[in-house]
Amino acid sequence: MRLSELRNKKIILLGFGREGIDTFHFLRESFPQKIFGIGDRLELEKFEPKVINLLKKDRKITLHLGKNYLKFLKNYDIIIKSPGIPPKVLLPFLSKKQKIVTQTDIFFANCPTKIIGITGTKGKSTSSRAVYHVLKKGGLKVKLVGNIETPALSFLKNLDRKTIFVYELSSFQLQNLKMSPQYAILLNIFPDHLDYHSNFKEYLESKENIFKYQKSKDYLIFNRENPLSRKMAKKGRAQKFSFGLSFKKEPGCFLKNNWIYYFSFTKKEEKILEKKKIKLTGDFNLLNVMPAILLGKIFNLPTKKIAKALEGFKGAPHRLEFIGNYRGIKFYDDSAATVPQATQIAIETMEDSLFSLITGGSEKNLSFKRLAQKIVKSQIKILIFLPITGQKIWQAIKKEQKNTKIKSFFVNSMEEAVKIAYSQTPKGKICLLSCASASFGLFKNYKERGNLFKKYVKKYG
Repeated sequence: MRLSELRNKKIILLGFGREGIDTFHFLRESFPQKIFGIGDRLELEKFEPKVINLLKKDRKITLHLGKNYLKFLKNYDIIIKSPGIPPKVLLPFLSKKQKIVTQTDIFFANCPTKIIGITGTKGKSTSSRAVYHVLKKGGLKVKLVGNIETPALSFLKNLDRKTIFVYELSSFQLQNLKMSPQYAILLNIFPDHLDYHSNFKEYLESKENIFKYQKSKDYLIFNRENPLSRKMAKKGRAQKFSFGLSFKKEPGCFLKNNWIYYFSFTKKEEKILEKKKIKLTGDFNLLNVMPAILLGKIFNLPTKKIAKALEGFKGAPHRLEFIGNYRGIKFYDDSAATVPQATQIAIETMEDSLFSLITGGSEKNLSFKRLAQKIVKSQIKILIFLPITGQKIWQAIKKEQKNTKIKSFFVNSMEEAVKIAYSQTPKGKICLLSCASASFGLFKNYKERGNLFKKYVKKYG
């Protein structure tokens, strides 16, 4: 939504976290005299001191805080919603004339420069960082924003027209979007966030918005290893590049004889980088960095610069991150694995050395059947379960193997989990944190979960 469309409207910002605050600063600078509504389920005293000070200092805001904060939506024309608030929660309080928009809507409509949008169920952060890293090392002016937790709107102030934005996009941010970025990357699609979306179909439709409004001169880069990604990409109108672990005669990136290759629109094959020079664990991470190669080629960066940048790329934390060898045990932090498929991939990557798995978390209404099958077929001997889904995962395992010999432990803290891991895991083996679930309840987010894992591994190591 363009700024001109907001000028004479009554606006409420719903959700006053990091993104909400960024949106407020942007709009306050654009409309110094406008009165804004601010709604949040938190009471005023529950915010951080600097946020409380901001809310008290600005005289042109109306606060709607606490458990009844949605009752006041009827007083506004435009609702600027934070990503974490499900649209279905708002429906009972809305009229047909009201519009729900997001920071992403506003950014896309008002950004005069190029945007690279990246989405997928898993791998978004790693891929976004890889694209940013390659373009920056290639000498381009680039900003990394979006779901990666750097809000975007503040960058539009005094913007250099040469700036390229790498925008990590969740399904929450893509939902109801009516514009697509000029460069769209579609990584992989699995069922996720079914506690937020009404159903899987709605989740898919949200993801499709990353390319739905592209033009023929735009670019769509998609993962052809993932059936849903491949199927969705067929609907796109833009020029297409694919990427995968095997060669196919179409423009894109692929692996051959342990080298990553680029295949151009002119059907020219070019060696880019030897697989072993990528520092990230697992072939799935090759799929996460291949879009960075394709963007480098699209922006005409020299192949040597692309290769050198990826050789120095360390990836994102909490994604099969090697913590270290403590008391002879190798510890890996994969706390960002918030869906079963991500944990399945982690188990495959660790292979026979994986002995202990710490898993489980908050409920997202996902199935653990295939994860249970993967665990039963693996060499895992110790399972340490966190609440709440730990019980569901264990029940799924017992359905697959009634008399399983895997030892199970149920804990209520990360400290307890790590202590058991040290007592049960032999030297020379791997202990992996990969939860197949979200973190909420016991932890603030997956980062806190992973950081606590690291803290106690080092404390008791």
